[in-house]
Amino acid sequence: MARISLKYRVEYVVLVTLAVLVRALPRRAAIGLGRTLGRWSKAFLPGRYRLAKDNMSRALPELSAAQIEENLRKNFEHIGISGVEMLRLDMFKPGSRDLEKFFSLGDLSPVPEALKLNRGVIILTGHLGFWEVGQFLFPELGIPFDVVAKPLKNPLTDRYFNRLRKTYGVEVLESRKGARRIIKSLQQQHAVGILLDQHISPPGSVAVDFFGRKAYTTTAITSLAMKYQVPVVPVFCLRQPDDRYRVWAEPMLLLDNPGDDAVAANTQLLTDQIEAAIRKDVSQWFWMHKRWRVKD
Repeated sequence: MARISLKYRVEYVVLVTLAVLVRALPRRAAIGLGRTLGRWSKAFLPGRYRLAKDNMSRALPELSAAQIEENLRKNFEHIGISGVEMLRLDMFKPGSRDLEKFFSLGDLSPVPEALKLNRGVIILTGHLGFWEVGQFLFPELGIPFDVVAKPLKNPLTDRYFNRLRKTYGVEVLESRKGARRIIKSLQQQHAVGILLDQHISPPGSVAVDFFGRKAYTTTAITSLAMKYQVPVVPVFCLRQPDDRYRVWAEPMLLLDNPGDDAVAANTQLLTDQIEAAIRKDVSQWFWMHKRWRVKD
């Protein structure tokens, strides 16, 4: 086992200390703390703030400068709240009224409909709203669910968050180990959650249009869905003003038309689904990510 650096150990201690605090607070107070920490982070992370502002301004030129600033304020507060919610992910109570209490469920019927094809189903989503909430939601609805996650650099925090993700019986599939484990989960008739809105350098990616700019996006998921005819169901979760979660699914997609051009076209199709969901509340996406790296 590789030696863990002092920096990583200190980060882990800070994380656990914060977790003890937010888990001891009532949910409303914990969310309030997360909102405050997110608001403060604008001052402590000026580089991230500038990046988020540039990304949002270029993606949404129809917004005024005042509207951009207001959405950025909400966005940093949202990220702070999401961090607190992640530290409390295992505090939902299966079999209780938590599903009714904290969730407003839209039409999720495309997921069980897709599972009837006996090929599993890819749950397409992005870093929007509280994207980690599927780890509780799907098992609570009786849908076997696994999630693909990119390992964090700090192995201590990575193990900590994966333990939270596994609370309700979810398997965490490491993205770096390729498609084999994803295929195995799909063959077991599981839903597999995959986020498709991060930068992936070529090869293995194509440049697609995302908010009017080119962005490299992995083709691995598109190719897998096309090759094995695995249905794709876009599912998204947005936090509401009362801090409940609105979750809905878009219609099932079956990707066809083999060939390199079809891979690019279908990757664009999936990206369009994510962009449309983000536009429902632009303050709840991860704008501080270096998403656009294709030279203009």
